[in-house]
Amino acid sequence: MTSTLDRSPAVPVSTPTDDGGTGDTAGIRPVSPWRARLTDLAWLLPAVVVGLIVNLVNLAGSPQRIDDEGTYTAQAWAIGNLGELTHYTYWYDHPPLGWIQIAGYAALTGAWDRYDVAVIAAREAVMAATVVAAILLWFVVRRIGFVRPTASVAVVLFLLSPLAVQFHRQVYLDNIATAWLLAALLLGMSRNKQLLGYIGAAAAFGIAVLTKETYLLALPLLAWFMWRGADRTTRRYTLSVASSVLALLGLTYVAFALVKGEVMPGPGRVSLFEGLAFQLASREGSGSLLDPESLMSRTVGMWWQLDSVLIVAGLAAAVAALFVRRLRPWAVALLALTAFMFRGGYLPVPYVIMMLPFAAIVIAGIGQVAVERLRSRSGRHPVLSRIGGAGIAAALVVAMVAAVPLWTTQLRGFLLADLDRPLRDAETWMVENASGDARILVDDAMWVDLVDEGFRRENVVWYYKADTDSDVQALAPNGWRDYDYVVTTDSMRTFPTEFPTVRQAIDNSVVVASFGEGTQQVEVRYIDRDQSGLAQAADDGLYAARSLAGQQLLTNPDVGVPVEEQDLMTAGVVDGRILLSLAQIAATGRIDIADIAQLEGDPSGVYRQLVISSFAGEDARGRAAGSDAALRFFTSLTGSLAPLSVERSDAGLVVTFSPVEPTELLPRPAA
Repeated sequence: MTSTLDRSPAVPVSTPTDDGGTGDTAGIRPVSPWRARLTDLAWLLPAVVVGLIVNLVNLAGSPQRIDDEGTYTAQAWAIGNLGELTHYTYWYDHPPLGWIQIAGYAALTGAWDRYDVAVIAAREAVMAATVVAAILLWFVVRRIGFVRPTASVAVVLFLLSPLAVQFHRQVYLDNIATAWLLAALLLGMSRNKQLLGYIGAAAAFGIAVLTKETYLLALPLLAWFMWRGADRTTRRYTLSVASSVLALLGLTYVAFALVKGEVMPGPGRVSLFEGLAFQLASREGSGSLLDPESLMSRTVGMWWQLDSVLIVAGLAAAVAALFVRRLRPWAVALLALTAFMFRGGYLPVPYVIMMLPFAAIVIAGIGQVAVERLRSRSGRHPVLSRIGGAGIAAALVVAMVAAVPLWTTQLRGFLLADLDRPLRDAETWMVENASGDARILVDDAMWVDLVDEGFRRENVVWYYKADTDSDVQALAPNGWRDYDYVVTTDSMRTFPTEFPTVRQAIDNSVVVASFGEGTQQVEVRYIDRDQSGLAQAADDGLYAARSLAGQQLLTNPDVGVPVEEQDLMTAGVVDGRILLSLAQIAATGRIDIADIAQLEGDPSGVYRQLVISSFAGEDARGRAAGSDAALRFFTSLTGSLAPLSVERSDAGLVVTFSPVEPTELLPRPAA
């Protein structure tokens, strides 16, 4: 077999022109390889380092963790800590190679042990992949034929666009697949040792697809580069070998399912066929961009809010790049990926991650083309060329002016906002207040952390599995009544209605702790299994008993009660456990009440939360002896008087009781 030809020079000897050709090389002195590499580093490292710093600062604070991140994190954690492929039954929704790579990184670097929040450890792994992708992007831009500053601009766009920062910081498999895709494209454009390069390109692309299957959409671009770049004398051989490597990698996934006996559907088992059918056919579409309530509209709207300038500039540059030979394949790829969004199927939220490097290439590349045309003094139509270059340059300047305030505001938020604090506070509340054997429905973003804190694995249930996993359902034969808590996040409050167990758990629970506001709000809800709140609302004798006890408590001079709360006590709507515990603690010192509140969602209308402003003359918000004594008293209560939680806040010492009030705790007045 004739060997492939090495058609690339050892050092740069030509200057690219705007039409994809090369300029006059006469008089250009050869540059030593070491000097060229040092120059490369001088341009590459600042862009990568600045981008890395911006992406790493406040990585744990913004954006707030979401359910998808928790799922990939839990699956990676399960490999090293449970010896299993996932934390639940693996059902072929995605190939497992993506979270296997996260698990490998965490094992090699000890990431799980370095972070209290498991998702942040996984974010570090994804960030490492993003840095690799940025470096590969720089060399891809250089291989296309652009100068070093242009490659650095592409890296800056790829790393520092607010749209990019949002998604690069999150645990999406697309971020890992992007690095493999860029490696495949770089190798696919190789000229030196082309057979090895093409084998490497096929292998890298196969890994990209097995990391995130949507990256199969980039196959036409890779195939184009390999077909056009292959030496004609060996094209058939090199492409056949590369195709075989790619096919073999794809077949490993089928072989994996075959070994497990899970290729085709069967009773009581998952299957590769059902997983593929879900992703390709049965999954509900995202709707129309014109429908403001559709998933597509919300997804694209989020992208637009993060960085509308990059979106407009990327699409406009792609259209302009259709007329530039060296940029045309990249422009076609970007526009094709954009058009694919509107096919009417499901649009994944992280779909934009695959488009980011293509947008960075065409924007940076068209910028260099504009400069080249402005400086051009040759060609068939030099005046028209300069006019076109001036137009492109003006458009890019406008985009830069528009981007500065937008990027400044968005990046400031990423660097300073602690949007994840509500989730951390909710986890802390659960660890400090929930019993170790409590059964909890949670957002998957919390799953690993709570299991790490000692809650039994089978008792911490990812809400999605409560209605979709038969093994989980077998552990909760009574549905929502078999759970004690549900910790809700925005994704749980806005999920579709096909999860009746979770919906009923929320509807039959009360908020006992709430953290954050808006879409970042996290609520800890206690589930009233027996719906005792409804029974109490109809129990007139219980209201009379509370009223009598409240009247007696108000005669105690050591209990300071505001006027509004006095009316509540006499009305019989204050939980009997509050009344009895106040009577007990008042025997040891004066106690002053700041507020008595209802729990959100309690159908009984009873006030079950007590806020203490001072005890024994000491401010309950501080850590003086008196406030510590009040804290010790309420946390020492056991049995029927035990509160759900006791914690300090800006308002004072907050004592919260469950809606399950013992109905015989207070003596009932004679009829």
